[in-house]
Amino acid sequence: MKRFMLVVLLILAVSGFVMAQNWSSSVDVLGAHNNQGRGCAGCHAPHSGSFGAGNGGTTDSGNYALWGQDASPLYGKTLAFGDDGEFVEVLPASLTAGGPEVSGILLCLSCHDGNVTQSNMMQNWAYEQQIGLITNSTYGSQHIPTLLGNDGTTAGNYNNDHPVGVNATIRAGNGLVWANNSFTVQSGSAFAQYMLNYGAPDLRIGRTFSNINASGQPYITCRTCHNQHVMTVFAASSNNKIQGNSSGYYATYFFVAAPYNPNIQGYAKNQAPSTTQFCRQCHFSTSNEANNTNTITTVFQ
Repeated sequence: MKRFMLVVLLILAVSGFVMAQNWSSSVDVLGAHNNQGRGCAGCHAPHSGSFGAGNGGTTDSGNYALWGQDASPLYGKTLAFGDDGEFVEVLPASLTAGGPEVSGILLCLSCHDGNVTQSNMMQNWAYEQQIGLITNSTYGSQHIPTLLGNDGTTAGNYNNDHPVGVNATIRAGNGLVWANNSFTVQSGSAFAQYMLNYGAPDLRIGRTFSNINASGQPYITCRTCHNQHVMTVFAASSNNKIQGNSSGYYATYFFVAAPYNPNIQGYAKNQAPSTTQFCRQCHFSTSNEANNTNTITTVFQ
């Protein structure tokens, strides 16, 4: 009987680690993208595109996603991301070119560039930091910038920004398999264990991956990591499981499209914070599971 009760307690203890979270936001989930009260129309001008937003633009203004910002200064521009600018991205020549490079890079940079484009009401200071949502005392005292090409260093410096574009590809391995335009995971593999400990929401396991370059390889856009419509909450689903959970609400910040909580400080030695686990979806070689350490669970909030 004692042995039975011990087993039950052990099962309950383990299940506690994978219990779905029930996070609730303290601010409007659209956050910074409420655009100082303009709301959705700050990006998607419902009539006349960027002309309707008072921004002017080009002949294709607003013909894609009712876009309300003038993206024309970025058309055809070459940007060099990452270390020594080795990840070169040539931006599309118009909004109407469509595809992941427009919806996932060009539209984002029409506000978040700050070098070629105007800053569009942005103060170049992270919203979460401005309103006091970042409570982790280990953050520095300087403003966290939100403009890529005008971040306080040399104007037009994209070398200190995470690569995006057709050359910023995602590598498979350790049980993560790329085939037929989708990722799958081998049962019992190191990556399968990682999914049990965290998840893999940005890799869209088992679904068609839209960002595919001419060589048939998956690549990263801004929207691979970010959900521009929800800043503070990530909702798990059957397509985006977290620790095997198909439901539950998890803390996130900076519009990250996964559980990502930089305020976690008091975690145990056998836990990893969600901020670290999030990056390991693509940088899997640095994960615990890829280094034969399988019992490190994730602390979310």
